Amino acid sequence: MNNFKIINWLVWLILVILWNYGYPEASPFLDVIVAVMLSLLNLVLIKLKKK
Repeated sequence: MNNFKIINWLVWLILVILWNYGYPEASPFLDVIVAVMLSLLNLVLIKLKKK
């Protein structure tokens, strides 16, 4: 894993943690939706970096 992927993964993890602590009343379904959306955003950023 190169540094860019590690940094992207850490940013994704921090955003997921912030979501979970920022919106504790969110349902588990919303938690999963937000995590998937952040993951897709992370994949898009990785593909853009490769170009």
